[in-house]
Amino acid sequence: MKLKIRKGDQVEVIAGRLDDKGKRGEVIKVVTEEQRIVVQGINMRTKHQKQVQSQGRTVNPGKIRFEAALSISNVMIVCKKCNKPTRISLVREGSKTKRICKKCNADLDL
Repeated sequence: MKLKIRKGDQVEVIAGRLDDKGKRGEVIKVVTEEQRIVVQGINMRTKHQKQVQSQGRTVNPGKIRFEAALSISNVMIVCKKCNKPTRISLVREGSKTKRICKKCNADLDL
């Protein structure tokens, strides 16, 4: 399944945890099979890492902060022109598909 949000897009969180709602960030990773995305600085989690020694490698112990995946339905893409969260329409021009802002008709692929 092809998703409308891509890596590098600016998105705003519209649903989910109260401390993340309304925040904006850049999409780092898109997991198409699960319809989830990872957004920079959003949905931060803490993992407690033990010290591990295996095959000459050592992993330092401590707390590791990382971004967890969000459902793609909890975010809206932010238009570069009008700077507002918006829906996306797909328009075919020849063999290429363009993503268009529903509010100001700006091209989101530029």
